[in-house]
Amino acid sequence: MSRKLIFVVDDDSLSRDFLTEATRGMGHEVQAFENGALALQATERRVPDLVLSDVRMPVMDGIQLTRNLQERFPGLPVVLVTAHASLETALDALRLGAVDFLLKPCTPDNLELVVGRVLRTGQLERENAYLRNEVQGAKPETIIAQSPPMVQLLRTAARVARSRGTVLISGESGTGKEKVAQYVHQASPRADHPFVRVNCAALSESLLESELFGHEKGSFTGAFQSRVGRFELADGGTVLLDEIGDISPNMQAKLLRVLQEGEFERVGGTTTLQVDVRVIAATNRRLADEVAAGRFREDLYYRLHVLPLEVATLRERREDILPLARHFAQLFARQNGSPNPAFSVEAQERLLNWNWPGNVRELENVIHRAVILGRPGHIEEADLVFGPAGDGGSTARPSGQSLDLFHPECANALADHTMANIERVAILATLQSSGNNKTEAARRLGLTARTLSNKMKIWRQTGLVA
Repeated sequence: MSRKLIFVVDDDSLSRDFLTEATRGMGHEVQAFENGALALQATERRVPDLVLSDVRMPVMDGIQLTRNLQERFPGLPVVLVTAHASLETALDALRLGAVDFLLKPCTPDNLELVVGRVLRTGQLERENAYLRNEVQGAKPETIIAQSPPMVQLLRTAARVARSRGTVLISGESGTGKEKVAQYVHQASPRADHPFVRVNCAALSESLLESELFGHEKGSFTGAFQSRVGRFELADGGTVLLDEIGDISPNMQAKLLRVLQEGEFERVGGTTTLQVDVRVIAATNRRLADEVAAGRFREDLYYRLHVLPLEVATLRERREDILPLARHFAQLFARQNGSPNPAFSVEAQERLLNWNWPGNVRELENVIHRAVILGRPGHIEEADLVFGPAGDGGSTARPSGQSLDLFHPECANALADHTMANIERVAILATLQSSGNNKTEAARRLGLTARTLSNKMKIWRQTGLVA
C-alpha cells in the first residue's frame, strides 16, 4: 500500500505519541494535534487519508470533529479511539460517519489491523468510483458528419451495431475511432449495458492483464484485495480495446481465448469465469502489415477483423472541418463563459487549407487555443496556431503538399544546429501534430514508443522541455 497521510488527534500526550509512532511504523506520514479544532484547521492546507481521533478532548471533541469533517469532506474515514467506550458512543460515532472505533489501551497489532482495513476499503471505493465513471462517462457526443465518407461510415456502423460480431475500427490517430465505437455500442441491443474502455498502449503487459481480467488477493506484490477486471465489469455490454496493435504476443494469446471461448481466469485465480461481452478493437496501425511482419497473431487478426470499419482522415472529409470547428468553438466558449465565437472569412479559409496531420484532435486543440487566447466572440486568422505551440503560428500549406527537407531554404534553416537539437524539434513537432499521441508520433518518426518516452523523460529531467 502506498504511503498515506494520517492525522492523529488526542489531548493526552502519551496516547498521542503512541498512535503517532505506531502509524509511522506502518510507513505512513503522520501529523499530530492536541484537539479537533487544530486538526480541522490543518485540513485547509492538506486533506488526510485517515483521521485517528480521541473522543473526549477540550476545545473540540472527537464527535464534533467527525461531524465537521463529514460536512466538509464526505467519505473521509475517521476512526475514534476512546477509553470511555459505550454502545451509545459507538453508535453516535457511526451515525456521524466514523468508520470504526478502538478501545484504549489498544495494541499496535489491533491498530495496524484497523488502519490497514480502513485504508484498503477507501482505495477499493475510489477504484470502484473510477470504474463507474469510466462506464457512465461513455455516453457519446453527437458525431458531426456531413462529408460523404463519414455519412457512409455511420450508415455501415448502424448495420454493424445490430450484429454480435467483433468490430475492428482502424484509422489514423485523432480521427475519432472511440466516438465511432461509442456510436456502435449505443446503436446496439447492448446500449443499456456498460461500455468499458481500455487503452492497451498505456499499460504494461502485467498491468493490462490485471486491468482486463482482474486479479485475486495476494497474486502479486500490492494485490491486497481481489479486483474485478474490465471484462467482468462489461458483462452484457461492450469492451473497447483501444490501440490493440500494441499488445504483447502473450496478451494476444490470452485475448484470443476470450474471443473464442468467452472465458478467462483472474490473475492468480483458478476459477474459470464466463462473460457475455461484445468486443470492439481500435488501432492506428495496419494490422495486416503487423501480421506479415510477425508482430501480430494471424488467428487473432481474423477474430478481430469480422466487421471492419475504416475512419477517414480529416483531410479526406473536408466538409466536416468547419462544422467541427464551430462545434469545438461553442463547447470551449461555454466552458469559459464566453459568447459563441464567429469565424472570420480568413480564419475559415485557413482552417480549410491546413492539411491536419493530427486530424480531429489537432483541430480541437487549435480551436481550444484560439478561444482561450483570442478576442471573446471572435476567431481571426491570427488566432489559429498550427504546429508546435509557441512557434508564433505556422503558415498553412495547401492539402497534399509536404515539407521538402532538401529544399535550399529548409536545408539552410537546419544548418549549424546540433543533431540533438534537430532531433528534439522533430520529436516535439510530431507530438504536437499527432495530438500528443506518443504511439502515433513514434510510428511517424520510425522510433519505438519506449524510445520516445525515454527521450522525453531525459529532456524533462534536464530542463530542455517543460
